[in-house]
Amino acid sequence: MTAEHEITEPGPLLDATGAVREPGWARHPVLDCNLENAHFYRIRAAQPLRTKRWDYYGVTHPDGFFSATIADLGYAGQVFVYIIDFATGTCHEDTVTIPFGRGVVLPRGSDGDSGYHGKRVRASFRAAAGHRRVEVDWRGFAGSRLCADIRFEAPTAHESTVVVIPIGERRFYYNRKINCMPATGKIDFGDVTIPLDSATSLGTLDWGRGVWPYRSFWVWASASGYLGDGRRAGLNLGFGFGDTSAATENTMLVGGTIHKLPGIEFRYEPTDLMSPWRMTSDRVDLEFTPFLERIAKTNLLLIRSEVHQMFGRYAGTVIDDAGESVQFDGMVGWAEEHHARW
Repeated sequence: MTAEHEITEPGPLLDATGAVREPGWARHPVLDCNLENAHFYRIRAAQPLRTKRWDYYGVTHPDGFFSATIADLGYAGQVFVYIIDFATGTCHEDTVTIPFGRGVVLPRGSDGDSGYHGKRVRASFRAAAGHRRVEVDWRGFAGSRLCADIRFEAPTAHESTVVVIPIGERRFYYNRKINCMPATGKIDFGDVTIPLDSATSLGTLDWGRGVWPYRSFWVWASASGYLGDGRRAGLNLGFGFGDTSAATENTMLVGGTIHKLPGIEFRYEPTDLMSPWRMTSDRVDLEFTPFLERIAKTNLLLIRSEVHQMFGRYAGTVIDDAGESVQFDGMVGWAEEHHARW
């Protein structure tokens, strides 16, 4: 595989014709997400109906996982939250769907504020210098009430995985993923309170913008945790969409620095996703062993999706950009397979 192109200079995401101006990857979000230039229909006013935008936060803590998302899929908005208990294997999940995304606020860039305030659900994602804050108040969540208030430490120097991937001539995927953000705060669900300590709880942001084909498929694998020597480390691996000749989203984060990992082969059994997964290349030798499966299905006529998110442990080695072997010894993370019609 040829060397991937690193984007280092600021500029617009799309040119005047609506095409991706500079495919590649970056350590920080240097490109302006000018979605108003998208041009894949003759009627420009119809473009927003096929444009997808989302902000997804997740936090891994010793007892489980919590996630909150605000999304606008063009013809519908969604807010969804799920909370997983690793010990019992239980997953509580709820979704509110908003016709045409009315009331959903999503920022132009990945350092802006997102929100939705409805009758049952209030969700606010805010970004400030050096940190991010997620607040959710959901009455009637899974038959109870859920309140979350989480602060993620995100220093400006902390690198992230940013990719610009064309999909055909006029479709594209612009994405930023931040791993290993120390998290503090708490999650209240019914009569249970889950405290979050930055020494043991780490957050992830998945910020996505783009235009996909109606039928889409991808695999995303991620982890945020601590190495044996105490350093924070994360994995972001994936495949399944677009022209990745200029960049993939495969990276390792160690101590706030991204190490680029091109050319990874995934081997897993689609009919038995709880069996071990293998991720290998000349620099990667990882085995992911699931211990829990979360299945999420949506059927809203135009919008259909099926996600199988496997939580498990990563073991093996990854060679960083300096040639050092980094050992993963049971770090908790996930790998998911996603089929969508949207």
